[in-house]
Amino acid sequence: MRSLVRLPKLGETAADVVIQQWLVRVGDSVEAGQPLVSVETDKVTTEVPAPVSGIIAEILVQSDDEVRTGDHICVITD
Repeated sequence: MRSLVRLPKLGETAADVVIQQWLVRVGDSVEAGQPLVSVETDKVTTEVPAPVSGIIAEILVQSDDEVRTGDHICVITD
């Protein structure tokens, strides 16, 4: 099964974030809750966890890309 991972809401006012660094690569196995990517809002840098366990099949955004809450950022397969 393919799971499209969306950027979760990270705070009351943070709608846009900048991708700082991916902590995983395509082909890596991940567990639910494991940090996937570091992102920066206007106030803080934080990590986005994997919502499901599986294998990183595709990374849809790159470092320094700006993304909005709800945008797809990667694909995890089982």
